[in-house]
Amino acid sequence: MIILGVDPGLQVCGYAVLDAQPGAEKLLEAGVFRTDGDADLARRLTQIAGDTQTVLEKFSPSIVAVEELYSHYKHPKTAILMGHARGVILNKASEIGAEVRSFAATRIKKSLTGNGRASKQQMQRAIQSVLGLSSIPEPPDVADAIAAALCCANEIGGLAL
Repeated sequence: MIILGVDPGLQVCGYAVLDAQPGAEKLLEAGVFRTDGDADLARRLTQIAGDTQTVLEKFSPSIVAVEELYSHYKHPKTAILMGHARGVILNKASEIGAEVRSFAATRIKKSLTGNGRASKQQMQRAIQSVLGLSSIPEPPDVADAIAAALCCANEIGGLAL
């Protein structure tokens, strides 16, 4: 089963493609989409849509696991802007018929570390260990996307993480 994990962002959007087989998860590709910070919102969303479509067409995932939005009460505009990026990603996933699953950041962290408040470094080390990577996944956007895919794999199939 191919799962695309996504950490939505307007400027940097992490993605990870995971081949999830029981006891044998394999990372196929991971990276980030970067948008031009000087471009207007519409152009940035168009770029995210195009980059997302490219990955979807290349790997044809059956599930897209997306981290839910979280915003601090002092920065509500951040959640609104992130929601635009997330909406474009969900739209593209829906267009190819992929099932979309959303996970709260605390749920993702707990599924990998047992601690819903794990630090970025703890998450990166857990991912490195689970997937047998030679180094920790960076930047954090990539690690978050991998974590979303692993959380989804764990929940849908009870895969051994």
